[in-house]
Amino acid sequence: MTRKDNRGRNLRTGESQRADGRYDYRYTDKRTGKRVAIYSMDLAELREMVKEILKDQEDGIISTADVKKMDVNELFNRYMSIRKLDETTRANYMAMWKYHVEDDLGKMKVVTVRPSHIKALYAKMSNEGYARSTIKYLHTMLLPAFGMAVEDDIIRKNPAVRTLGDYGREAKEKEALSVEDQEAIFAFVENGIYSNYLPLLQVMVGTAVRAGELIGLTWDDIDIANREVTIDHQLVYKNYGDGYKFHLKEPKTDAGVRTIPMTSSVKKAFLKQREYQMMTGIDRTVEVEGRKGFIFTTKNGTPIMPNALNNVLYNIVNAYNREELKAAQKQRRKEILMPSISAHTLRHTGCTRMAESGFDPKVLQYIMGHSNIAVTMEVYNHITGKERIRKEFDRIDEIMAG
Repeated sequence: MTRKDNRGRNLRTGESQRADGRYDYRYTDKRTGKRVAIYSMDLAELREMVKEILKDQEDGIISTADVKKMDVNELFNRYMSIRKLDETTRANYMAMWKYHVEDDLGKMKVVTVRPSHIKALYAKMSNEGYARSTIKYLHTMLLPAFGMAVEDDIIRKNPAVRTLGDYGREAKEKEALSVEDQEAIFAFVENGIYSNYLPLLQVMVGTAVRAGELIGLTWDDIDIANREVTIDHQLVYKNYGDGYKFHLKEPKTDAGVRTIPMTSSVKKAFLKQREYQMMTGIDRTVEVEGRKGFIFTTKNGTPIMPNALNNVLYNIVNAYNREELKAAQKQRRKEILMPSISAHTLRHTGCTRMAESGFDPKVLQYIMGHSNIAVTMEVYNHITGKERIRKEFDRIDEIMAG
């Protein structure tokens, strides 16, 4: 005999109505073999829920209550637990997630997230002025996390697929200092209150090392006699769960380990820095994970922090431009201001000077520590065409004259 509800409607197999008027549906979960019940005060709503469950069962999607309650934060933590990452990358991932996702998208249930939710997050970041590269970095976290949920049969489709679009501002083109600007800023530093930073600038341009590699250099990495600089580590200032402090980090790829020959100017810069440390009595016993004798330090002997390095460069340029404005006003001419400079600017400048000097691309790739020569070739492609053509013809003239 067909069962009916209190309104006389026929109830289907598995459906029933309780004394309080609430409807329920009982079924066996095919994955666990357990009996499960779902409830609703509305029969039509219950049947929509049943339809979704039957579809999940057919597709092999997990539909247990625990999984349905999983939020995006929990999914991300599960994803991070199976990822093999170095400590710096892991710290960067966690910081990015906490700042952009944790209190917004992170609190949504995984099964309710749609592509529009992810696009809304990217649009918000784009409107706040974040670069496309930053949004893309976050996308490399969301896409595989939701991909794992698909593989685990928690959701049917990955909502992050095809959501990146063109959100975010385009990255500024890397610009190296011109020869004239490089000479001008070096002369300004040498003859002013920032003179103790001249060796640092000369080494940065002369070796084209990364900021972390520079501040991580110790005197054991320098061979003055053979004029060589060995790069096999860098310093990072990160919180790995024990507070913010310096940590040693090995290069991500084999290409990062290299020995860079010193030019005569770089050798003189190191000797000048050693003399400065001896004259000022800077403590050279400060250790970071077993390494000591750092070359570029604060007055108390601790390595310069990455943001402090960029602050120094910022202050130097500001001081230079103030002097230039005064000089231009006095001489009744238009001022020629120095562009902003970062540690990466000086690395790019060093690379550009080497390319302009005719370095073989493979040699320059090695010196820069690039794992992909395409990155190195970008520098060659940005050198002014006329300069490259003139240098090639000058070289031919020298060959012909010889």
